[in-house]
Parts: sequence; structure tokens; C-alpha cells
Amino acid sequence: MKLPSKLFLPSPRATNVLLVVGFCTLGYALYMRYTALEASQVGLACAAGPDTWLCFSRRIITVLHRYSAFGTAALLVAALNFLRPSLVLFAAALSLACLGVVLYNVVLSSLAIGLLVLSLARRAPEPE
Repeated sequence: MKLPSKLFLPSPRATNVLLVVGFCTLGYALYMRYTALEASQVGLACAAGPDTWLCFSRRIITVLHRYSAFGTAALLVAALNFLRPSLVLFAAALSLACLGVVLYNVVLSSLAIGLLVLSLARRAPEPE
């Protein structure tokens, strides 16, 4: 008689790690959004040409936003996690989705979060 396999649910320790990953990513995304992207003083200073790490980060995030990179990457990694659940893929998709939601790639990142929630209802992969 074959026993039904368990659902893909993170252990309490893995859940704590996922919480840390999510909150750290949200904190960094909020910091970048409100200090680098939306602050007009920083935009004017970066337009004047200083080569600081904040201006470099602002340029990178602006280019990635233009091509919806955060949302697309979050959706791809969440789809991979949905097909073959893994804590590493879940953490990567969670991190990318948090970045995407805060940094203006809301639609694709929201779909990725939905796939992450659905992946918790999937069966855990069988050990080989």
C-alpha cells in the first residue's frame, strides 16, 4: 500500500529563514525606492554626474524596471518552484517578488506570489 506523499510545507526553521529573507528584501527595496528613486534631490544630484554607489544602483534599478525584469524573473522562478518545489527556489522567488512589488513591477510579481501560494499545495518531491 502506497502512502500519500506530504505537501510541500517548509519546516518551522525554514519558515523563519524565509521570513528573514522576505523582510530583508522588503527593507532593501523600500530603502531604494524612497531614498534613491523617489527623492528628487538624489535624481538631480545623479543627473549632475557623480559616480556614487547610490547613483549606480538608481541607474540599474531604472533599467531593470524599464524591462520588467523583477516581475519577469519572479514569475519564472515561481513557475519553476511550482513545477518542482524547493526551498531555495521558493526563497529566490519570494525575494524577487518582494523587490518587484515595491519597485513598480506589481502585476508580474503579484502573479509570482500567487504561484508561490499555490506551490504550498503541491506534493513534495519524492526522494530519489
